[in-house]
Amino acid sequence: MSAMPRSDGLLSVDDHSRDSAGMTYVYPVVSRRARGISVGINLNPNNACNWQCVYCQVPGLVRGGPPPIDLALLKDELNRFLDEVESGRFMREKVPVGARVLQDIAFSGNGEPTSAGEFPEAVNIVVETLRKHSLLGTLKLRLITNGSQTGKTGVQRGLRALAANDGEVWFKLDAATAAGIAAVNGVRISPDAHLRRLKACAALCPTWIQSCFFKRDGKLPAAAEIDAYVHAAGQMKDSVKGVHLYGLARPSMQPDARRLSRLPDQWFDALARRLESQGLNVIVSP
Repeated sequence: MSAMPRSDGLLSVDDHSRDSAGMTYVYPVVSRRARGISVGINLNPNNACNWQCVYCQVPGLVRGGPPPIDLALLKDELNRFLDEVESGRFMREKVPVGARVLQDIAFSGNGEPTSAGEFPEAVNIVVETLRKHSLLGTLKLRLITNGSQTGKTGVQRGLRALAANDGEVWFKLDAATAAGIAAVNGVRISPDAHLRRLKACAALCPTWIQSCFFKRDGKLPAAAEIDAYVHAAGQMKDSVKGVHLYGLARPSMQPDARRLSRLPDQWFDALARRLESQGLNVIVSP
């Protein structure tokens, strides 16, 4: 199943279509967490990712990495899109009244953005383009990542470039046991190794933990899994800016989609209190 577009043609939090602007790499969305318009940079137009999260909204998701990135096209698309925003036409024609605020440029898209070998060059292009439009320092630069490529030299260059331009990272941590990560993210990795990558990322660029929670087969997340998660997040309190907790806003496009459902707001509030007791800042988008 897929989210239904609004009948009036406006963007909404329920539909994050990557082709809403008719471009290859640039796509605008109404973001709950950014609280306005987020301009996405999609470096995975082939719908390939090295993880397969059970809640992922990308249709036709496959394992793998992105094709070579046409950096000239990325630059042209971002320039053209920002020209349209500055003219006022995009906001009038595509954005609901309450969301007509341009909030950020986010490397996200249909797979892991740091899998692209051109990632650091793409960061530099976005920085240069924002400077040209007098938006550098006005729009937040963000990387939304599973963190798997943090050890690569090129990715670290990109992280430093983000940090030098007041950017930040949203780093995925949905579970803190090997079994939990396998069940949610579709990968077999060491939780300790992932926490080391998180700490290394935070040392290079201001970083938030981002964590998605949901019911599976109508059941709440297991208490033991949440205990492990709270402990792991608490270990990071001196390294990260805080934690973004969020639930299912749009339907998964993965095989187990029908098994997933939203958690009540009260569940998120209780988890937020536990994390706050560990000394963490918490933002909740249930």
